[in-house]
Amino acid sequence: MTKQIASLGYNVFFEDNLESLASFITARNYSQILVLVDRNTNDHCLPILQAALSEITDYDIIEVDPGEENKNIDFCIGVWKTMLDFGADRKALMINLGGGVVTDMGGFAASTYKRGIDFIQIPTTLLSQVDASVGGKTGIDLDNVKNIIGTFTQPQAVFISGKFLDTLDKRQMRSGFSEVIKHGLIYDKDLFYKTKIVDLDQDDLSDIVFRSVEIKNAVITEDPTEKGLRKILNFGHTIGHAIEGYSLLHDTDPLLHGEAIALGMICEAYIAHKANGLSAADMAAIVEAFDHRFERYTFSEEIYPELIALMQNDKKNEGKRLGFALLSEIGTCDHTLYIAEELIIESLDFYRNGKAS
Repeated sequence: MTKQIASLGYNVFFEDNLESLASFITARNYSQILVLVDRNTNDHCLPILQAALSEITDYDIIEVDPGEENKNIDFCIGVWKTMLDFGADRKALMINLGGGVVTDMGGFAASTYKRGIDFIQIPTTLLSQVDASVGGKTGIDLDNVKNIIGTFTQPQAVFISGKFLDTLDKRQMRSGFSEVIKHGLIYDKDLFYKTKIVDLDQDDLSDIVFRSVEIKNAVITEDPTEKGLRKILNFGHTIGHAIEGYSLLHDTDPLLHGEAIALGMICEAYIAHKANGLSAADMAAIVEAFDHRFERYTFSEEIYPELIALMQNDKKNEGKRLGFALLSEIGTCDHTLYIAEELIIESLDFYRNGKAS
């Protein structure tokens, strides 16, 4: 059964077998179809797409290396050159089949190639289904600063299939679930408390994924280009992106995005408690929720200057002021708040001290 959410000029389709995809494409009479994958989605997810496109046999595959460390201009140039090699014109279609790296970079490559061609997002990770694929943000990283180069360009459609989640390991599922928890924290208290009891190994996540996308869509529909309300989606991301950038640069097994954002949400819950009226009880509930899902990341105060330097390049800043979205209570979030470096360091100390008592 197909479920849909109407977004900014396009629809998000929830279909396990991608039933509407082939007819959606053929109705638009594209000159060429390009499918962007990484090695993992080529092996595990492309067969699902090919089954849905059984009546469409003429398309070209572009494969990139997986991992956030490869979401950069060099790999994007490789995608553009391959599009040129395939002779793609302005009436071509790009299908981005993958997680956030593929949908972010593929959307950026499509939105800039010959000043823009159509693209469809088919997110294959829980993280990309509830976050990266919806909302029209495209982007690549520069010098370990997340998504600092990009565009606001809406896809022609997003297709979400629960079948792709069966290809993920437990770590990837946990990582993606951190963004579901975030949506509850910033917008829907009931969703947050539902996430506390979900068993990621056994429970059907279809309703929670649908609700999470509903929340993100409601926010981005009101504020497509992040001038106001959309900034609440950045809760946990000022510190989380800095930790993620640091880990990518220094760790042999870097943190996944959702793992870094979970750390960021603990720190920023502490800041919200100190600076935005979040109660001690709500802060404790947030810390417990993430400690239930994620192991603590170990780091020393010696890395603080590097983390602050990464935060200073964040998109949410104004001048030299570090910008945050902060909870006032679970389910309610304020945005465009600026926090002193001293309180940020205090929040990092709070995280490093271990679990809340």
